[in-house]
Amino acid sequence: MFKKGCTWQRDMIFFTTLEMSFGEILPFPDEIQYLILGISVTLFLVAFCLLIWQIYHYCTHLPVSQKTADDLTAKSGGFQYATQTRKAKMVHYEELDHMSHGLSPGSSYSNLGSCLDLASVADPEEEHIQGSLRFSLFYDQLQSRLVVTVLDAQDLAVRDFSHSVDPFVWVRLLWAESEDEKQSSHQCVLHEWQTRLVKKSCSPVFGDQFSCALAEEEVSRVTVRFEVRDFDKYSRHGILGEARIPLNSLKISYPLELKQDLQVPKKDMVGEALLSLKYMPTSQRLEIGVLKIRTVSYPNKTERVLYARTSVICNQCKLRHQRTTQKRCWEVTVFNEVLTFVLPDQQIRECSIIISVYEQHPANKSSKHLIGQIHLEKGKTSENEHWNLMMQSLRQPIAKWHLIYI
Repeated sequence: MFKKGCTWQRDMIFFTTLEMSFGEILPFPDEIQYLILGISVTLFLVAFCLLIWQIYHYCTHLPVSQKTADDLTAKSGGFQYATQTRKAKMVHYEELDHMSHGLSPGSSYSNLGSCLDLASVADPEEEHIQGSLRFSLFYDQLQSRLVVTVLDAQDLAVRDFSHSVDPFVWVRLLWAESEDEKQSSHQCVLHEWQTRLVKKSCSPVFGDQFSCALAEEEVSRVTVRFEVRDFDKYSRHGILGEARIPLNSLKISYPLELKQDLQVPKKDMVGEALLSLKYMPTSQRLEIGVLKIRTVSYPNKTERVLYARTSVICNQCKLRHQRTTQKRCWEVTVFNEVLTFVLPDQQIRECSIIISVYEQHPANKSSKHLIGQIHLEKGKTSENEHWNLMMQSLRQPIAKWHLIYI
């Protein structure tokens, strides 16, 4: 009995001391102390549950994948599984190789001929042409003027990333050397205009009217080309489609309103140029010779000058450019100028060259406008031939005629 009494006294002293210590550590009322203790226990349990969940997640994913691979190897004897893995890799490499050939300059796009540039071929907007354009034509016989009015467009395609479109219309009057449509002849741009910009509208209303002086006997040689574009402030304007109408089959002595579905844009042949190429691998120099340029001149057009601007582009980035001197425009304008570019061997194999031909009035420097362009790159039929001849005949100039398109 005495020992039991001593043990009870010791226990009482221990709990009293523990209570006094806890009270000294947390000098709060009993209710607050129990609340803090409960919160601490709850946080501990939550942390413990999270730890258990992480361990379970790790154990159920990585080992299962490893186990699946081991089972497949065991069932197939190891060799079959490895063979299937190699086949899957080979299929993947073949798909990548097929995609790279599809995007390379030597792909099937080369069958389209030299009338299309890479920018137009690679443009995804041309794959799905939709929408229509409404316009009116009228030839005023009293004033000998052609009046073109762009009324509106409907159901235009939108951009994928912004789901909107900012359309405007570029109008060109193309004059042909021959009235025979079956005969392939060069053309020239008599006039070109641009409508106002309508922002964020798939069915914009323009109502812009343009006019120019035109002799009545020349009307049958004119084709009106409407090119609907999507305005882009920071890059090249997108092309939504085009509509064109030759005037030789229309009676426009009275205002005639027409509506046409938009079609895939086509390039028009506006001339040809004699160019020479020479590459010197030791000095890594590419020499581009602009020898002669043949363009179509409208009979009543005033005196004008021509010059060519040559740009070297690699990976869609313009590296450098040069231009020829201005020459008075004749039926065949002779330049005989050589433009030299210093390019490393890797760039010469990947670059493309764009020759842009401009027309300008001698007295007005701001009157220049683009006549057409020539794209020299290895991904096209005729240009590829010229390029190959240059690479096969190093240090020797190779000359060839190229068509100019707009």
